[in-house]
Amino acid sequence: MARTRANDFEEKKLGLLKEAARVFATQGMDKASMSQIATSAGVSKSLLYHYYPSKDALIFAIIREHLEELEQSLDDVPTEGLTPEQRLRLLVGAVLEVYRGADDQHKVQLNAGPALSDAQRDALNALERRIVMRFSTLLREIHPELASKDRPLLMPVTMSLFGMMNWVYMWFKEGGAISRDDYADVATTLILEGVKAVR
Repeated sequence: MARTRANDFEEKKLGLLKEAARVFATQGMDKASMSQIATSAGVSKSLLYHYYPSKDALIFAIIREHLEELEQSLDDVPTEGLTPEQRLRLLVGAVLEVYRGADDQHKVQLNAGPALSDAQRDALNALERRIVMRFSTLLREIHPELASKDRPLLMPVTMSLFGMMNWVYMWFKEGGAISRDDYADVATTLILEGVKAVR
């Protein structure tokens, strides 16, 4: 007979993903073992394997959960009555808010490539492309000339914005000289004003 799911199944899974991300981020993908992760999470190895049958499945789940949360946060950004510039600022703020407390997940995402199968990478790449497309579509709406065939700058500008957001974990300090909200203003302004000089 199939084993029934506990009422707190999803909560336990998310807790395991968070702890696994911490272990992977500190130990590295190769060195971290399922036994270490189970011990660190305070669960049996058999329970860990019940949720995630292999290390690559666990790594894939960490990144997918992180990207799906990010995509959902972008879905929740209001659009009615806002200018494209205001919407861009809210999208940047939403990304930086999802990144709060997610440094470990972000490190796993950046370093997991070799640990994943082609199918897993393809699935994550599709999620990433949808997220990037939201920003590139909005930037093209603000500055249509970025998509010019003579000087196509839409992707370089879009990825420059992601560079500013994705590497924030390397230097940002909670309670430091600048807040996440302040930095969302800075990053958005740098892109929108910088485009005027390079277009």
